[in-house]
Amino acid sequence: MLDTPQLADQLDADQGQAPHEEPAPPPTPAPPDTRRGCLFALSQPPLMIFLGVIGCLLLTAALHDLLLL
Repeated sequence: MLDTPQLADQLDADQGQAPHEEPAPPPTPAPPDTRRGCLFALSQPPLMIFLGVIGCLLLTAALHDLLLL
């Protein structure tokens, strides 16, 4: 069986260590003019062309199922 340290041994070992450092402050948010969000990504022409083509294919398939079958 493994020999695990007891709580008293762990506390004795922790007292000999240096105190823990404070965590670094969170980064400051970027100015509003340099932030890029989801709406910026949707305004990109290649993405909008791709989404338009996929939308047209889905619309064509739906109309075919509803009207011709």
